[in-house]
Amino acid sequence: MIEAALLNQILVATGMGLVGAIVFAAIGLVSGTDETTTLAPLTLLVVLLGVPPEGVFTFFLAAAVAKHMTHAVPTALLGIPGDTMATPLLQDANVLRNLGVPHIALRKMVSGAIIAAFIAVPLAVLFAVLLAPYGAAITKAAPWIFVVAAVAIAYFSSGRWASVATLVPFVMVIVALQALTGKYGVKLSISYFLGIAIGPLVADLFSVISPAARARMKRDKVRTFSLAPDVKGWTGYFPNPFKVLDRTQVKWTFATATISSATFVFSPVAMTVVLGELVGSRIKHAYHRLTTTLAARNGVTEATYIAEALIPLIAIGLPLSPVAAGPAAPLFNAPPVFTINSATGQTHNLHNLLNHWEFLGYGMLAVVLAALVAYPFTMNFARRAALFVSRKVSHEAIIATFVGLIVVISVWEGQLLGLLVILTMGLLGGLLSRAIGFNTGVQFMGYYTAVLTVPAVIKAFS
Repeated sequence: MIEAALLNQILVATGMGLVGAIVFAAIGLVSGTDETTTLAPLTLLVVLLGVPPEGVFTFFLAAAVAKHMTHAVPTALLGIPGDTMATPLLQDANVLRNLGVPHIALRKMVSGAIIAAFIAVPLAVLFAVLLAPYGAAITKAAPWIFVVAAVAIAYFSSGRWASVATLVPFVMVIVALQALTGKYGVKLSISYFLGIAIGPLVADLFSVISPAARARMKRDKVRTFSLAPDVKGWTGYFPNPFKVLDRTQVKWTFATATISSATFVFSPVAMTVVLGELVGSRIKHAYHRLTTTLAARNGVTEATYIAEALIPLIAIGLPLSPVAAGPAAPLFNAPPVFTINSATGQTHNLHNLLNHWEFLGYGMLAVVLAALVAYPFTMNFARRAALFVSRKVSHEAIIATFVGLIVVISVWEGQLLGLLVILTMGLLGGLLSRAIGFNTGVQFMGYYTAVLTVPAVIKAFS
């Protein structure tokens, strides 16, 4: 009976991991598809549909790993970032594209990603297990830790002190909205989360209907892209990443992935930039420096995402990192399935439903599935895929799909008030992100500060 139950869990995890890998390998090809805007709502949908914990976890991790492989395609071949995490890769990728070797940049990036993913899962689980004995103390102190983490993440965002100062009014807006919806007997949580997640999208939609903003967005001509011919340098369908990268590149990929697997409170973009600069400063030859930096940086995008989701999830159960508070938030808090008690900080989520060995096993399964789907596809069909996406795929259709999904979820949770909260949080957050760099990671920490810290402060001083 136990073996049958375990086999059923593995089959569910495998199926959901394949779905996540296939869907987000495709989404990663579309430039500008931010992780929070895409990965978070679909993971939330998977949770709310009642998928078992192992299926939810494998879906999320396989999706994240696959997306951070295929996001290299528009970045390297088209010169536009595949998502937020690909932005630090763009400058070096453009240099190689101008040199006529974008396919080399792409292969280095994707090979660095697959190696880093296999390194990051066991190391992140190990670091989480080492931190776990302090989990109870951290949970008890959670309301105060969230304030510290929010300030730290705000300071390391592009807004710096402006983001830190903006935390106070942003938190007050959330508290005020909670009081307003509570007056009508409506308690919302998902709607706040989704509003923050799609903030840049909401800001863009409002900008389109503004004559002043629309005038700034107009272009004189259609944007054009140049794609270099594809050159295949291997035989077979699945190239060996250790042969695509040279020994120095493998060494730096290992080193940077190990470092980023041990951290979980810093901005993923900042980690990518800093570790990329570290690698670049150690290599003199210009071409070798570019290719090595790209391999290491894309490896960091994988390792940082994995570590920032897994370490807080396994060790504490609270979203104490930018990734955990953003794209991975449904793994922590997705009422009524996964919950965090705002009064006590107690959790009922994947932290409580999976053990350390299950996180390791299903995590490695997710990476294997993503590698089998995204890696050979990207290495063999990147040019054709980029050509198809740039010519045939409508960005408006993708945006409309996610808008429809979010409207359905918000109305399900809070009817008209849920939808109004999403619009309010989305517009406010999107404009703040665009104007002063108050990004979604900081906004999520502001949300958790509002629901955990503010009640604790009121209780302490009442």
